[in-house]
Amino acid sequence: MSYADLSQARLYYVIDGPADAPVLVLSNSLGTCSDMWARQIPELAKHFRVLRYDTRGHGKSSIPEGEYSFEQLGNDVAELLAHLDIKRAHFCGLSMGGPTGLWLALARPELIGKLVLCNTAARIGSAEGWSTRIAAVADQTLEKMAPTLVERWLTDGYRAAEPGLTQVLIDMLRRTPDAGYSGNCAALRDADFREQVSSIKAPTLVIGSTHDLAATPAQGRELAAAIPGARYVELNTSHISNWEQPEAYTRAVVDFLTE
Repeated sequence: MSYADLSQARLYYVIDGPADAPVLVLSNSLGTCSDMWARQIPELAKHFRVLRYDTRGHGKSSIPEGEYSFEQLGNDVAELLAHLDIKRAHFCGLSMGGPTGLWLALARPELIGKLVLCNTAARIGSAEGWSTRIAAVADQTLEKMAPTLVERWLTDGYRAAEPGLTQVLIDMLRRTPDAGYSGNCAALRDADFREQVSSIKAPTLVIGSTHDLAATPAQGRELAAAIPGARYVELNTSHISNWEQPEAYTRAVVDFLTE
């Protein structure tokens, strides 16, 4: 297994694809890990050197004490790229991975080629909502909350048709450390990029989902409208769109990045 010891965290990462291909970084959603991209890797690795990592507090990465910020989460990625001697990469983030990409595109634009923002927004949720989530995790634990939280990730029809693949996500969430999850909830609680995103220069694709309650399609369209030249694609899915419609999702990403 590959780990990078950075200034503030130890990140687990995995690389697939040809060594001479353009690099594509994949950033996971809240409560998952790099495994959430498994359904994309066979196709993406035909075109890219795919770098997946577990966001701090998730998966096999370390769990620094306290609350996190997107400046920290973005700097983790910048340091990981430096550790691997990668000068520039495309970036694709889903849900919580989206604001990580926004921070990088704004603060470290030299690192970002094209930007893909999925099931996300310039402002996800409310401060009150995230504070309530942090309190609920402290009271109930993620292990107990996981089945209910995943109901918001996937449509009713998908969960009924694919109970096994639904269970994979439930188990991924159960394995997420409570402290790491809550630290990242704090980053989401405090982040608001609405007044900054118009400064993004990277070519950008926003992917939204018709049935997403966490980052609504209206928010996705607003984000795309705010970033100069960005385009918007909507899938008939809920929040974890890459899991629910892997072929359509992967095609949208590949078409945008390779055109």
